[in-house]
Amino acid sequence: MTEDDAKAALLARVSRETFDRLEIYAGLLIKWQKSINLVSPSTIPQIWTRHMLDSAQVMDQVPVGAKAWLDLGSGGGFPGLVCAAIAAETHPDLRVNLVEADLRKAAFLRETARQMGLSVGVFSRRIEDLPPQSADIVSARALAALTVLCGYAHRHMPDTGIALFQKGARHAEELETARQGWQMDVTVIPSITDAEAVLFRIERLSHA
Repeated sequence: MTEDDAKAALLARVSRETFDRLEIYAGLLIKWQKSINLVSPSTIPQIWTRHMLDSAQVMDQVPVGAKAWLDLGSGGGFPGLVCAAIAAETHPDLRVNLVEADLRKAAFLRETARQMGLSVGVFSRRIEDLPPQSADIVSARALAALTVLCGYAHRHMPDTGIALFQKGARHAEELETARQGWQMDVTVIPSITDAEAVLFRIERLSHA
């Protein structure tokens, strides 16, 4: 998939206003990347494919009536900030909070959200130190092993909540390991941007 293909796919999903917000985001990411390592430098030429569209696909899994979203280890803002931009149009009652312990990255997230005209929360603290958030949705991308993510998510979502975790080529191995310590209902959704990647939709998460 080319960058033009990714932009076209996004334009088919969102309004022009939302796409314009994502263009502001992309420009700021490239600018800040020069001084802060927000994403892998090798992925900058594929920012729309590897980051924007890859994050936008998570929105397909938002349950009806969701009010609170917690994005763990947001880093450069994926998928949380992309989803917040889309949710501002499609789910206006959905509040998105981003968790990023690195103060410089948290500053990037706040400034980018401001310039995008988005109302999001940014917690600049360690995930382990964050009080339970009772989030309807907990997400993470390229953060930690699945078994670790399950531990994070379990603290922050009620029994009715869902976790949305994007995983790469070793997803099956990670799921097998996580099931040794956790019970969960998992839907494995193929990624639209990477043939080896998936999105785990996890429900009814509990200790094994």
